[in-house]
Amino acid sequence: MFKASRIRESYGDRLFLVGVYTFLIVVTIVVLFPLIFIISSSFSSPQAVVSGKVWLLPVDFTLEGYKAVFRNPQIIFGYLNSLYYTVIGTAVNVALTVMLAYPLARKTFYGRNFIMVLLVITMMFEGGLIPLYLVVKNLHILDTRWAMILPGAMAVFQVIVARTFFQTTISEEIAEAAELDGCSDIRFITSMVIPLSKPILAVLTLMYAVGHWNAYFDALIFLKSPDLFPLQIVLRNILILNSIDPTMVTNVDQMLAQQGLKDLLKYSLIVVASAPVLIIYPFVQKHFVKGVMIGSLKG
Repeated sequence: MFKASRIRESYGDRLFLVGVYTFLIVVTIVVLFPLIFIISSSFSSPQAVVSGKVWLLPVDFTLEGYKAVFRNPQIIFGYLNSLYYTVIGTAVNVALTVMLAYPLARKTFYGRNFIMVLLVITMMFEGGLIPLYLVVKNLHILDTRWAMILPGAMAVFQVIVARTFFQTTISEEIAEAAELDGCSDIRFITSMVIPLSKPILAVLTLMYAVGHWNAYFDALIFLKSPDLFPLQIVLRNILILNSIDPTMVTNVDQMLAQQGLKDLLKYSLIVVASAPVLIIYPFVQKHFVKGVMIGSLKG
């Protein structure tokens, strides 16, 4: 048997690899440092944050920022509203996307190319903000929870990705075999298509969920009642407008100065707002990568 010999790299190749790794390390540090700084600041004392003592590790570890955050009813309601919009909105998005993408993926569906042309046109041209606002108003869903769900109930890009996945994964032969066995379309979708489409469902769920969780502009335009505000609007009021409810500092005013508490609350709110997405992503990462790769092979 011949012993496999290792290909000897030239000095230029080694120098190139060193440069690539150095560049990736620098990029990683640039990306991670703000995240680490925010997390460390959220667990540090207000005095340490204001004085600039926090760099990588928390200084004077404390949970006062998170206690003050979760004492505020407005933040709690915003968090619950964002969860509601994310869960219900994502369920509606995924259901409608699959219901449209799967028929468009079947060659036996009459007029599918024409429908695809219409969908692509909507990606290039749109009516604008005023017509959208008038539509929401005429549907009588202004200042309701449905205003955060129905206007963006389906994204054309996600439909195209899902359609490509179905075309690549669910072959016509499988559908024909199921039809010969007397399987109805609904039964075929629930028993065959959905179980085989976990990767693309993970992709759609993550894309739509992140969009709903970070939804800000729609809430700013369509919602007026503070009880319906998502967490991002509450975060805006604190981070940009610096409007902190006095109830947030009533119980901690003896220990912390108001300015220090403001800075601490900013970092704590950023962590609280980002935590759900960071927690969910590792569980869907495997399916997410697979679904994106298959869904982008061909159109």
